Amino acid sequence: MKNLLLLLLVSTISCQSFSQGENENPKFKDSDDLKISNAEVQYDQSLEHLIFTITVEGTAGNSTPTAIGQLDGAPVLGYVFPTNLKSADVGFSQTDGIVALALTSHPDFDDTPLWDENYDKNYANDGILWHPHWVVLTQDDRVAGGLAVKQFDPEKDDVTLPPTNPGMPMYMDSPGFHVVTQDNQIKVVVPSYRVGGKTQFNFDGVAAYMQVNTSNSNLPMLGVYAVYSVASGDLSLPYTVKN
Repeated sequence: MKNLLLLLLVSTISCQSFSQGENENPKFKDSDDLKISNAEVQYDQSLEHLIFTITVEGTAGNSTPTAIGQLDGAPVLGYVFPTNLKSADVGFSQTDGIVALALTSHPDFDDTPLWDENYDKNYANDGILWHPHWVVLTQDDRVAGGLAVKQFDPEKDDVTLPPTNPGMPMYMDSPGFHVVTQDNQIKVVVPSYRVGGKTQFNFDGVAAYMQVNTSNSNLPMLGVYAVYSVASGDLSLPYTVKN
């Protein structure tokens, strides 16, 4: 199942038409800011922290979406680390799918209600700043990218989410890890206890465009519409954690 999802994600790289992702900035496709040259995770044993890093050809985090003024259709840009971690490792109940750490920017909404990333004492205006989410991705042929964040029915499904989740009916968490952009790198620091003590796993790096949907029941709430680059080239999750 996971191999199928990864193949679907790779296949979108060559797709030139994203009719449903109407709020995608056309400049993203050719931006060096979204062309990944390397992805790595280092484990600092002395601090028991994992440091996730994506390196791009341009300036990491320099490209961000343009606000459209509403949640429905809101554009989301992401540097994403697909992994072979289990959903329970990051605080979700056990479920199938690809566990990914997504570093995102989206100016139309703030889904990190516990965190004040720009230090202005307003916890609801930080969406455009790069911030992390744990998500579970599953196959979804309704969108051009073939993937979406896994949803559930809160009235019917018995689902466990981490207490830091943003309150949406999806396998999504807002863990509040520190994200840093500097020159051609974007990094996020994750304490090892926040991944169940797992310090060895496989991963990859992806730059992708996503979009929110709150009005069309035939589309996912948060789907993947475009993939701009993949660190490995084939999304085989070849990278392992370095000590």
